[in-house]
Amino acid sequence: MLKVELHAHTADDPRDQIPYSTIDLIDRAAALGYDALAITLHDHQLDLKPFTPYARERGITLIPGVELTIRGKHVLLINFRVPVEQIQSFDDLVAVRKRCNGLVIAPHPFFPLRSCLGDVMDAYPALFDAVEFNGFYTATVNFNRAAARWAAAHGRPMVGNGDVHRLSQLGTTYSLIESDRDVDAICEATKRGATEIRTEPRSWAHCGRVLRSMMLSNIWPATRPRDPAPALDQRPLR
Repeated sequence: MLKVELHAHTADDPRDQIPYSTIDLIDRAAALGYDALAITLHDHQLDLKPFTPYARERGITLIPGVELTIRGKHVLLINFRVPVEQIQSFDDLVAVRKRCNGLVIAPHPFFPLRSCLGDVMDAYPALFDAVEFNGFYTATVNFNRAAARWAAAHGRPMVGNGDVHRLSQLGTTYSLIESDRDVDAICEATKRGATEIRTEPRSWAHCGRVLRSMMLSNIWPATRPRDPAPALDQRPLR
């Protein structure tokens, strides 16, 4: 089983202010024992070639991806080898998906944000290969429950993702995927549901720190601090 994160951002993101580099994320993932990592910037697919040898030396397979905004809604496209500029609507994505063997994941679909998919899930149910169980939740507030119901009703697998915007989020929720260490194999294994979610609810204090950091960095991006890696003994058990 491979330990995998399929939803992570870095400082190369054109929309969100992220206080760590792609190299920092790879180093943290290696320290936490990850086997594969998708970097999914907003509306920009990062060229992974400069980072692939570095990640491989640390035992990590990098997976190309993007968190694309379509009609104001976010969708994760993993391992799509087409320019994302070609996709302007969900009908465009349906057409592209027919000729590309990529993985379509519904990220945080029922969180109370305008960018979340919501009713789009029912309008295009066949489009989504998997549904995200997002790591940003507490023991008392968990918007993943609606996502789990939708996935069960439509026979779709769920994947655990950290939706990583701060390094402290990495390792809190992730997937174990039964697959070879190959990008295509990982995507195919995800589609057929060879996945297990590992997760623990976050404390209100943790969620508050992450939200505060994100809000402050968006208000004062020029003065955002570098995000330190949390101590390794703070990671959850498998």
